[in-house]
Amino acid sequence: MSKSPSVSSRIPPALPFGTQVAFFSRLRDSNPAPVTELNYVNPYTLVVAVALSAQATDVGVNKATKALFEVVRTPQAMLDLGLEGLTEHIKTIGLFRQKAKNVIAMSKILVEDYGGEVPSSRAALMTLPGVGRKTANVVLNTAFRMPAQAVDTHIFRVGNRTRIAPGRDVDDVERAIEDNIPAEFQQDAHHWLILHGRYICQARRPRCAVCVVSDLCPYEEKTL
Repeated sequence: MSKSPSVSSRIPPALPFGTQVAFFSRLRDSNPAPVTELNYVNPYTLVVAVALSAQATDVGVNKATKALFEVVRTPQAMLDLGLEGLTEHIKTIGLFRQKAKNVIAMSKILVEDYGGEVPSSRAALMTLPGVGRKTANVVLNTAFRMPAQAVDTHIFRVGNRTRIAPGRDVDDVERAIEDNIPAEFQQDAHHWLILHGRYICQARRPRCAVCVVSDLCPYEEKTL
């Protein structure tokens, strides 16, 4: 598991409530219905896709799962495919051998302990091989429409750079989102933030000139 990013121990306060409302209102106006960029067909295939996406791109995972999800849509179907069959499908993804073992082990647990269904509990999800807190939160948010916040490197960067949700590590940022972002935006907050970080507020050279919230952002090194 990769080490969580971190920032200085001195964390500035989050943006005030009114600025938070304006910030997310603009993101909502520009993308009213944000969704994950991972392809999936049901909660089970979502768990698999997110587990495979660790240290890999969504584009790469989607290419690998396109054919896989045509033949596998349930844990039992994955067990029927077997480890070798799954490995052949996902061999273009980083760490594919370990990920294949995790997916097979996860599928076995889902069949034996959960009747082939994906549980809607974070604690239960996190007992599955290859499923950490971030993966569990993605599944809770996307499959079960719970306002869970899956913080990745993009959200960590945007949260601290804009002071929407500042924190020393991903757990701090997750709590900051829950504590500071207005309730009406909680459900889609992590989608807006990850897409903003992926395409606009990029790590090396943020695209501030086309950012819809640039004037609300206190980041000093804007690229205007």
